[in-house]
Amino acid sequence: MAAAASSSSSCSRGRVLPIIASLVPFLLLLVVVTCPAALASATHGHGGGRKHAAAPGARPHQAVFRAGDEREAYRRIMARMARMAKDSNMTIQSPDGDVIHCVPADRQPAFDHPMLRGQKPEDEPVERPMPKGGAAEEEEEQEEAGVFPQAWSDGGKRCPEGTVPIRRTTKRDVLRASSARRFGMKARASNARRDSTSSGHEHAVGYVTGDQFYGAKASLNVWSAKVTSAAEFSLSQIWVISGSFGNDLNTIEAGWQVSPELYGDSNPRFFTYWTTDAYQETGCYNLHCSGFVQTNNRIAIGAAISPTSVYNGRQFDISLLIWKDPHRGNWWLQLGSGPLVGYWPSLLFTHLGGHANMVQFGGEVVNSRPSGSHTPTQMGSGHFPREGFNRAAYFRNVQVVDGDNSLVPAAALRLVADHPGCYDIQGASNRAWGTYFYYGGPGRNVHCP
Repeated sequence: MAAAASSSSSCSRGRVLPIIASLVPFLLLLVVVTCPAALASATHGHGGGRKHAAAPGARPHQAVFRAGDEREAYRRIMARMARMAKDSNMTIQSPDGDVIHCVPADRQPAFDHPMLRGQKPEDEPVERPMPKGGAAEEEEEQEEAGVFPQAWSDGGKRCPEGTVPIRRTTKRDVLRASSARRFGMKARASNARRDSTSSGHEHAVGYVTGDQFYGAKASLNVWSAKVTSAAEFSLSQIWVISGSFGNDLNTIEAGWQVSPELYGDSNPRFFTYWTTDAYQETGCYNLHCSGFVQTNNRIAIGAAISPTSVYNGRQFDISLLIWKDPHRGNWWLQLGSGPLVGYWPSLLFTHLGGHANMVQFGGEVVNSRPSGSHTPTQMGSGHFPREGFNRAAYFRNVQVVDGDNSLVPAAALRLVADHPGCYDIQGASNRAWGTYFYYGGPGRNVHCP
């Protein structure tokens, strides 16, 4: 397991190895918060294992899905999870209350997609992005032994070869959502206004644009960000983006998030997302729909990351690489220079079937303005960038993949914060961390009423 970081000039030695001044609002408006339903009553059980603690701001669920399409969506979700349980070769009870099913790889949700039915996971690509010039990366990757710190796999637990770990979805999970039909999806944009502040989402991000990109890589430390309402979330992620900022926007996303509505607790969790129509009808978080093909038997998407960083203490980060296989065209997710998690098939996308035209890195929170004032939900560590290493959240070794399948520093990275008094961002570069930035903040404070 990772050890403690010792200085700001180098990364945490124990890190668990494995974002547009004018343009950011175009994308960020699209992820608009809906008013989520509250927690289900206790009569809808967890489905096994210890119950999760109630999410912040929870209240009894008032209306179980009544419309015909909502009831049908709920039925399909439950039927899918019943099938996962039936197909499972092994079930693992996580100490945090999650239940993990080890499902044969060819029976995972991805292969319910009409264009993927009857297929099996593709072989891992041999050719992977390398730093320009072919030199090996001087990184201490946490994934040397294929280890990624998640609560369910404490003690070396893993699913058998040929299976993939899938976190069980429960009735309680679905009933927390405002819509069963859109369970596991981000909210639709309410309009096309070029103003992210009206959407309730706030960001502190770095981004690159104006070129053709074939992937992105960065290391980011993981925090147990405090989310004060079930209507809110806090996340840190990489966005790979293509298309216009209308209904044809394509994105691929990965990182960590705290989302009481989606997961039912306040643990930071490893997540993925994708859409091909600006979050309208396609895509989802994690494996909540067909699309992303998982290939790794030791990493559960949607499961909690443990341990996490400690203020003035040990720092733990994850290194994520999203890149497009130049031969098969699929977009792979990799833990740094270590194991592959899986891939988004190229056939899912329109614009990302070719390349990305923007890459973004950083943090996002939902501000539901409880009691009419700004939320105290934290971004990152909950501390401002000026506090620096051991105290603020960071992205380091921020890179993009070019047309030669080479990793190059994101030297033209532009930084923007929607509300610097609430959540800010500061960046630089040096020999040890390459292009990097600190970001985040506490939300409500004297400068952010």
